[in-house]
Amino acid sequence: MSARRLHAPIVLTCAQGAGIRRDAVVDVDDAGRITHVGPRADAPATDVPTTTLSGLLMPGLVNTHAHTPLALLRGMGGDLPLMRWLTEVVWPAEARLEAPDVRAGMLAGGLEMLRHGVTTSTEMYFWADTVVDAVLELGSRVVMTPGIITAPGMDRLGTWEQMRDAISAWIDADGLRFGPGERVELGYGAHSAYTLSADAVATTAAAARERDALLHIHVAEAQGEDDEVRAVYGSVPAMLETTGSLDGRVLAAHAIQLSDQDLEIFARHDVAVAHCPGSNAKLAAGVARVAEMLTAGLRVGLGTDSPASNDDLDLWEEQRLASLFARQRGADATALTAADVLHLATAGGAEALGRDDLGRLRPGAWGDVVHVDLDDPAFVDPDDDAQLVSNLVWSAGARAVRDVWVAGEPVLADRAPTRVDPGEILAAARTSGRRIKG
Repeated sequence: MSARRLHAPIVLTCAQGAGIRRDAVVDVDDAGRITHVGPRADAPATDVPTTTLSGLLMPGLVNTHAHTPLALLRGMGGDLPLMRWLTEVVWPAEARLEAPDVRAGMLAGGLEMLRHGVTTSTEMYFWADTVVDAVLELGSRVVMTPGIITAPGMDRLGTWEQMRDAISAWIDADGLRFGPGERVELGYGAHSAYTLSADAVATTAAAARERDALLHIHVAEAQGEDDEVRAVYGSVPAMLETTGSLDGRVLAAHAIQLSDQDLEIFARHDVAVAHCPGSNAKLAAGVARVAEMLTAGLRVGLGTDSPASNDDLDLWEEQRLASLFARQRGADATALTAADVLHLATAGGAEALGRDDLGRLRPGAWGDVVHVDLDDPAFVDPDDDAQLVSNLVWSAGARAVRDVWVAGEPVLADRAPTRVDPGEILAAARTSGRRIKG
């Protein structure tokens, strides 16, 4: 990594509201951290290289919930509800995966995210060291929460105790964050209350809390999935509270089937939510109560979920869907504005992960920067701040992303990756995809 100055007509900081700065610069030091953001006229003198760009600079998007290696399973069982999709299609296919397949899927999906301006993804998956290696190869960033599960075909990966203890040993050996520019953070991916016992979740939560690590868990995604837990505890949030599993850093994925009491439990324990509107809708799992979550003070970010259930990794589409569904649910056209959902995809996602060094362009944050081309019919009047944000979210999205830096290092240049060969990645993904189908 080397120090650099990025200069553009518009810088969207996402630090406080949209935070639009005109004719502005972003300075990144040798360590990959931002040292200054603001109008060029007020910028400190520097002798570092300056890259002058047209268009707009903004922070990298933060995907708070993904199983990206499942890019290899796109289209399989695409018209089934959640539990049938899992039990009849996904878990049997996953039982045929090997480490090279996971690498191929993570490289393919990770490159797709970079091309969409997603610089950080929160991954819950297996063969975690393989996922991390693929992320470091691409040059992106990951919050890696290795999966812990008891499900058909998964016993070859070990018991849930072995999965949990392997994560603890990894954190104890390498620390919570590591890699160049701290591109990897480790946490625990306790799959769900319907694939793990209450004791398994509670002891995993205790291990995470002891290390100040993130506990990442699916919660109340679809009706009927957690009937057994509800019969005993009333709800999954009630079970998590009763067992002391909410006392650390907790990220609840989906969190759709929640009562008012469940929302109160989450607010009481400062639980964050990864909202995945696209996957939720495709699996007919329901519409999360996002407006109520935000009113209750919950930290909420956006996630794509698996590219096998979505079927893409486009966090711009998730912004649009989040707003549309919130407006429909509340019959309120002002619910979740363009600025609101842009916040969820950037600073809000970082807040959901408990990270103040991501999702914003401000001094001290990592230099994860996205260049958006405004020479597009989507941008009717870039000089109007409100219209600019609206056009960015509702009209342009992923297609306008041109360049991406992570910790100040260029990883995408004019939509082409700087570190990997896209042709090789696609060929490997197709080879693995065909093998898995048999």
